[in-house]
Amino acid sequence: MGRPVTLFTGQWADLTFEELAAKVGEWEFDGLELATWGDHFEVPKALADPSYVKGRREVLERHGLNVWAIGAHLTGQAVCDVIDNRHQGVLDPEVWGDGDPEGVRQRAAERMKDTARAAAQLGVEVVTGFSGSSIWHLIYSFPPNDFADIERGYEDFAERWSPIIDVFDAEGVKFALEVHPTEIAYDFVTTRLALDALDNREGFGINFDPSHFAHQFLDSGEFVTEFADRIYHVHVKDSIKRLNGRRSILGSHINFGELERGWDFVSPGHGDVDFEDLFRALNRIGYQGPLSIEWEDSGMDRDWGAPDALAFVRRTDFSPSTVAFDAAFERKS
Repeated sequence: MGRPVTLFTGQWADLTFEELAAKVGEWEFDGLELATWGDHFEVPKALADPSYVKGRREVLERHGLNVWAIGAHLTGQAVCDVIDNRHQGVLDPEVWGDGDPEGVRQRAAERMKDTARAAAQLGVEVVTGFSGSSIWHLIYSFPPNDFADIERGYEDFAERWSPIIDVFDAEGVKFALEVHPTEIAYDFVTTRLALDALDNREGFGINFDPSHFAHQFLDSGEFVTEFADRIYHVHVKDSIKRLNGRRSILGSHINFGELERGWDFVSPGHGDVDFEDLFRALNRIGYQGPLSIEWEDSGMDRDWGAPDALAFVRRTDFSPSTVAFDAAFERKS
């Protein structure tokens, strides 16, 4: 039997929770990964009103759905980031406040602590999300970096996230960082640095999303194997490279879906990610958690694409073998 397949609701926040649950239930997903924006899972309401979480569960059950994780990417991004006006567009007004950068970071950290508390009330053991980074803008070392600044960036990350993970630990919830460009960890080396910065605390792990590896020319199966004990959640998302000698892998400061981009996100099964290899790696490490489709494709209708992605995952995912095939050739004594 394959792993449960869920839909991450972050790209569907224009629909109400009720509308989306009905739609996804009809498509026969196993559940939802609830985003903490839109009205899908509102952390302040979950903590203020005991009936709120019960009501969310009732809606899910009515449509034959479960929930294994909630996503707090937008709030998490602000914990360590260099704050600018872009953040105002994605943060709750009470987190943004007056926009003073340090105040935004501190309010975001408090909201992440509350997210752990709300997740525990929902009976969910994993919160996925971003971390932000004070050093992402130093990715290209010119003017030449003072690498002491890079070290200070990881120290800043640890100082800001350690108290958050303290609360996660107290609530019995784990945080799963989506390893992703613009975050403190975006590849093999930076993931090791981030885990080391937090002394490899068990409460801080990884939400693995292969779409962020394909255009970096990184091997998803190798990453899953190396960080086997930290893979707490998995996104199913695809990307495609369209390099033709004129398009840049750096994105060219143009939006997703534009023809001149050198890579773009596409519906699962329509891009460069080798999902069979990834699923084999997940089998090797014993991952039995959800495969959460994060659906993004600027060139495809989402109501067609999401059920197509579900069918692709159900067709491609498989359980590991329990048979030693060579044993069939052995003589019985």
